Amino acid sequence: MLLVVDVGNTQTHFGVYPRDAEIVSEHWRFATVRESTSDELGAALANLLALRGLGFEEISASIVSSTVPQLSEQWTAMSRRYLGHEMLVVGPSIRTGMPIRIDNPREVGADRLVNAVAAFERVGDACVVVDFGTAITYDAVSSAGEYLGGIISPGAEISIDALYERAAKLPKVELAEPRALIGKSTVEAVRSGIMFGFTGQVEGIVRRLRDELGPETRVIATGGMAGMFAPFIRETIDDVDELLTLTGLRLIWQRNVDDRRAPT
Repeated sequence: MLLVVDVGNTQTHFGVYPRDAEIVSEHWRFATVRESTSDELGAALANLLALRGLGFEEISASIVSSTVPQLSEQWTAMSRRYLGHEMLVVGPSIRTGMPIRIDNPREVGADRLVNAVAAFERVGDACVVVDFGTAITYDAVSSAGEYLGGIISPGAEISIDALYERAAKLPKVELAEPRALIGKSTVEAVRSGIMFGFTGQVEGIVRRLRDELGPETRVIATGGMAGMFAPFIRETIDDVDELLTLTGLRLIWQRNVDDRRAPT
């Protein structure tokens, strides 16, 4: 089986693909802890695999993309010690099959590039990925399959934390769907501001991107919070795929490893 790992600033999302499969058989999320050691990651992986009757011996290949550099090292160390092979790391030297048309290709985040690869494989034409995570990122791909760059804005949870820390009278609010546009309490007012503020941002930015890339540009939403925001912007988002990054990792692994090393 192939293990794919997406380490984000807030959550780590990973899953396993059986041999030659294009659909992930199992996937899990847990909180990203920057201080995690390779042994702690190995223990967490073993426990989650065991819940589905799986073990380390069934994982014969793996790949990781990470926005937390120190955890890339810990995941690769875990793979060497517990899985018995070298984990592939998404980075500047990896083959993605996608030309990168930005000033410094080494700057693009691994997760953003992985998402772009998966989106173009799915659409086969100009597309945009909106990733609702710690930040909200917009990544544009041309009709020729070139990574054109993107847009980064603070995410919803960061904004809630900043509002709480900087506004003395505002309470800490848990992100949830507002009951109405006009809040009848301070908590509901904050929830409405976050939800409709960010969905308005997405609508505005996507409209500008379609003006530049073409009106038929498809937009795919992903990330741990996509399911919460997407229902409010159905006319802007074409698809929601919370497994998009895992799909991209599988595709990149396939483009870097020949059939003789395919997972079993």
